[in-house]
Amino acid sequence: MKEEVSMEKPTVKTKFQESEKVLCFHGPLIYEAKCLKVQVKDKQVKYFIHYAGWNKNWDEWVPESRVLKLSDANISRQKDLQKAHEASLKNKKNKKEKKNKLAKESGKDGGGPVGSGGSRERSSGGGGGDDSRSSTPSTDRSSGGPGKRSTASTPTTPASKEESEARKKRSRLDNTVDTEEQFMTSVEVRVKLPDELKPALVDDWDLINRQRKLAMVPARHTVDTILADYIRAKTSTKSNTPNKESAVQEVVAGLREYFNVMLGTQLLYKFERPQYAEILQQNKDKQASDIYGFIHLIRLFVRLGQMLAYTQLDEKSVTLLNFHLQDFLRFMVKHLETYYSIQDYGVAPPEYHRKAI
Repeated sequence: MKEEVSMEKPTVKTKFQESEKVLCFHGPLIYEAKCLKVQVKDKQVKYFIHYAGWNKNWDEWVPESRVLKLSDANISRQKDLQKAHEASLKNKKNKKEKKNKLAKESGKDGGGPVGSGGSRERSSGGGGGDDSRSSTPSTDRSSGGPGKRSTASTPTTPASKEESEARKKRSRLDNTVDTEEQFMTSVEVRVKLPDELKPALVDDWDLINRQRKLAMVPARHTVDTILADYIRAKTSTKSNTPNKESAVQEVVAGLREYFNVMLGTQLLYKFERPQYAEILQQNKDKQASDIYGFIHLIRLFVRLGQMLAYTQLDEKSVTLLNFHLQDFLRFMVKHLETYYSIQDYGVAPPEYHRKAI
C-alpha cells in the first residue's frame, strides 16, 4: 500500500491564508512573498513561501514568526532595513578596499610583490555566517570578502640592536595587536543564529533606532538568570557525565565573560549608551550580566564568531565549542516567549533624547 504523505489541515485559525500576499524575513531583510501552503503540525504553524520575483528553487517552509502582514507599517520597516543593510555593506566595502590598499603598500615596502606568495587571504565572515539576499532577485549569496595581509614586512635597512630591542619591547606591551603568525593560524568560528531568533533582533533594531525606545533594565530575566537556567537544564539528567557537565559550566562561564567585556563597547546602539552609563553608575557592585537580559545576549552571538577567531583554538576545539553554542541557542529558541517580549521596551523620556543626541 502506497504510504501517503502526512499533511495536517489547519484546525486552528492561522494568521495567514493560502494565496495571501505577505512579507517574509529571509536573513536580515524582508521580502515580498506569497503564501502557497499552510501546515499545522504538532501545534506548530508553518507556511510554504514563494518570494516574489525569485526562482521557485527559493521556495521554502518558514515558521509563523518570519511572516508579516502586507501593510504600510511593515513595508516601511522593510525599506528601513534595506537602507540600513545597504549602508552596512557600503561600510564593509570601504573597509575592505582600505585594507587591500594597505596590504599592497605593505607588499611594496617589504621589497616583494604581493602576488608572489607575499600575501594570503582569510575569509571575514559575519557574526552569524547567515546567507542574505540582495535587493534584486539573484542566485548569488554574499559571504564577506577576504582580507589580505602581506607577509613581506622585513625592513630593507637593518636596524640597530637598540632599535630591535625597543621594537620587541613595544610588541610585548602592545598585546592588542595580533602578530602575522597569530592572524594566519587563527581558526575562523562561524556561529549560526537560528532563524527563530532573527525576528527578535530585527524588532530590537526597529524599536531602538526608529521608535526610540529602550529595553527596560534590570531585565525581567537577566543574562545570569538565563545562563543559570541553562546549566540546570543541562545538568539535571542522570545520563550526564562529569566531563559533559564541566564543559557546560566552562562554556557558560565563557559566555558570561565575553558578554561583560563586549557589552559596553560592541553590543549597544548609540541611543542606548546614556542608559548604560547611568546603569553602571547606579549599580557599581554589579556586572552587566546581572542587569541586561535576553536581547542583548542574542546580540552577543552576532559578534561572537569574530571574537573567537582570535583565540588559540584548534579545529577540534572549535567544533566542540560550536556544538555547545548551538545547543545553547536551541535552548534560547525553546524559551523565547519566556525570556523575550516587545513589552520589555519602554518609551524614552524627552530629557533622555537630549542626552542621546
